[in-house]
Amino acid sequence: MAFQKSYRIAALVLCLTLSSFFLSACAPSTQIDHRATPETAGTWQKKPLIKANHAMISVANPHAAKAGLKILKEGGSALDAAIAAQMVLNLVEPQSSGIGGGGFLLVFDPKTQKLHTYDGRETAPAKSNTSLFIKEDGSKMSFFEAAIGGRAVGTPGLLSMLSLAHQKHGNVQWASLFEDAITLSQNGFEVSPRLHGLIKRDRFLKTDPTARTYFYLEDGTPLPVGHLLKNPAFADSLKQIQMGGIFSFHIGQIADDIVSKVQNHKTNPGLLSLSDIQNYKAVERNPVCLTYRAYDICGMGPPSSGGITVLETLGLIEQYRRKNPKAAETDSNHLLLEASKLAFADRNAFIGDEDFVSVPTKGLLSTAYLTDRQSFIQPDNTIKTPTYAGEPRLHAKKYAPDATEHGLSTTHMSVVDKDGMVVSMTTSIENAFGSRQMVGGFLLNNQLTDFSFAAEKNGLPVANRIEPNKRPRSSMSPMIVFNKETGKPILAIGSPGGSRIIGYVIQSLIEILDNDLALDKVLAKGHISNRNGASELEKGTEAEKLQASLEALGHEIKLKDMTSGLHAVQILENGTRLGASDPRREGIALGY
Repeated sequence: MAFQKSYRIAALVLCLTLSSFFLSACAPSTQIDHRATPETAGTWQKKPLIKANHAMISVANPHAAKAGLKILKEGGSALDAAIAAQMVLNLVEPQSSGIGGGGFLLVFDPKTQKLHTYDGRETAPAKSNTSLFIKEDGSKMSFFEAAIGGRAVGTPGLLSMLSLAHQKHGNVQWASLFEDAITLSQNGFEVSPRLHGLIKRDRFLKTDPTARTYFYLEDGTPLPVGHLLKNPAFADSLKQIQMGGIFSFHIGQIADDIVSKVQNHKTNPGLLSLSDIQNYKAVERNPVCLTYRAYDICGMGPPSSGGITVLETLGLIEQYRRKNPKAAETDSNHLLLEASKLAFADRNAFIGDEDFVSVPTKGLLSTAYLTDRQSFIQPDNTIKTPTYAGEPRLHAKKYAPDATEHGLSTTHMSVVDKDGMVVSMTTSIENAFGSRQMVGGFLLNNQLTDFSFAAEKNGLPVANRIEPNKRPRSSMSPMIVFNKETGKPILAIGSPGGSRIIGYVIQSLIEILDNDLALDKVLAKGHISNRNGASELEKGTEAEKLQASLEALGHEIKLKDMTSGLHAVQILENGTRLGASDPRREGIALGY
């Protein structure tokens, strides 16, 4: 053990020595007044459509947008800008994402004309087993029994993913991408209404002494709106990563502190070990793509269920239109909801980490399967739910359906640079404030609760069951759309929102590609969704007006709050970049 410790220290020193040469200083960022655009969860703020000729970033916080735009103006690539913006997001939007979590990343490289997709999803500790969330009496833990503490913390993968992508797509030095986040951590930023509201409503954040000290005043009240919040601990962590690269995260004090926090939780310790962190590797995977009308739409493959489910839903809609003589008379909202039911049934049965589960991706997206599956859709009636998964290939292994997924605190950004590189990236720590465990100035994820708590159901295994080193299934759906004829990218889009992400993205793609609706209006449109259950309409929006007509077709309707966080960049034929951000949150689009 002493030898292992010495090795880690020596390795870190070597990394710091070699990389210190690359340090560069950037001008400190200017404070942004959030009070000019007050937002809390559930409060809408009208957002303009932004136009630019060279580059554009749409991201979930003004500070992050400013940091990303700065990199773009200095000649950085879209990937460089995304890294800089993500580091700032970790600071100013700590409830949603950060280096204590993971994510998925799509990068279109204009030099090679190739789309790359990167998997930075967290992994289950090597000592995990299927009883991780099973109590001594054999019953399953409740969500918060599992999520709060160390038990649900998966091996963080965000930094590994960003570093892997930066090696291929970065234009500027790694060290320079952390300057704005470090400066803002040291000088402080004003607590936004949204952050204040989330702290105020959280029941568990105070249980961690470090988080309590950071997010609350001495008397225990949540930090007020406008409070200047500094985070020297996060600045110190970023300086280590800035100088030593991801080695300083995987080997050294940061890793030691993470493991200590997880394993020594008083009531809910976890299994994450030093070797889990040291052995973690992000993976470049094959994208999943489908031709839809005049477009090629691409997303992230498993362990994301988002890409496949978005594409299958769109494919079912297109095949229904082609094969059904009454397609023109069919209510478009009804068609979307019915196709979603079928795609979610397949998602819940077949999709998991493809390193552990044989996912029938090609079968689910094949024209023959989509044509057969769409036949269940009727123009004047509804499919009863929950409906069953199909058979996308012969002799496929049978899995029990499982709809597990709780994560809502996620973030998305879309970026296009002057050379035409396009980034669509969704990152997360799962639940709001993750496991509520804070270390090194950042929060740790609770992503292991995205696994099914049960290993089997009705005698069949669950594809998304917990296994050592396995990645939990996710609904994160970063997407890039291409013009089918030219092969050029025309849109990057994605959203937070748990399993409803899939519906948010599907609906937005239809409005943009089919209905040619302006980007800002698309992101402000009331949501409709079906996840193989009741059809959900976004409360307080024009979507509520659909209730009577959909009920007449047999839909069970539920009105729901749906706090999406869509961020999109569109590229017109003349090269103009359009950026828009979701009015439900505090993000903005900036370009030049």
